Amino acid sequence: MKKVLFATLFLMGLSAVVGMKVQAQTKIGYISMDELVAVMPEAKKADTTLEKYKEDLGKEGQNIQAEFQQHYADFNKDSATMSQAKKDMERRNLQELYAKVNSYQQDAQQQFSLKQQEVYGPIQKKAIEAIQEVAKANGYAYVIAKENLIVSPPADDLLPLVKKQLGIK
Repeated sequence: MKKVLFATLFLMGLSAVVGMKVQAQTKIGYISMDELVAVMPEAKKADTTLEKYKEDLGKEGQNIQAEFQQHYADFNKDSATMSQAKKDMERRNLQELYAKVNSYQQDAQQQFSLKQQEVYGPIQKKAIEAIQEVAKANGYAYVIAKENLIVSPPADDLLPLVKKQLGIK
C-alpha cells in the first residue's frame, strides 16, 4: 500500500513538474499594428491614395454646398417679388438641396471608410502574415496588440523582428 501511495505521489509530482515546464515554455509577445503598418512602404502609397480620394470627395461636397448656397441667396434676393406658389416651390427645392448636402456628407464618410478598408486591407493582411511567421519562428504561442497592454517587457516586443522579416529598417 505504501508503495502504491508513494508511486501515486511521485507521478503527481512528476506531472506537476512537467506541467510547470510546459507552462514556462509558453511565450507571449506583443506588437503595435499601428506602428508596424505606419512604417511599411505600402502605407505611404495608401495614405497618398486616401488623401486624393478625400480631396475628391471634399470637392464634390463643396460643389453641392455651393449649389445650395447659391440657390438660397437667389431665393432671399428674389422672394419679395415671387408669388406664394413660387415661394413654396422654391422652399421645397431648398429643403431638398439641404437634405442632399447632409446626405452627401454621410455618404462621403461611408465611402471614405470603405476606401480605407479597401486600401489598407492588403497591407494589414501582409502585416499579420509576417507577425505569424515571426511568432512561429521564435516560439511565441500568443501575440497580443500592444495597445491592449498596460505593462509589458521590452524583450517580448515583436516589432523589431517583424520589421526585419519585412525588410524594413
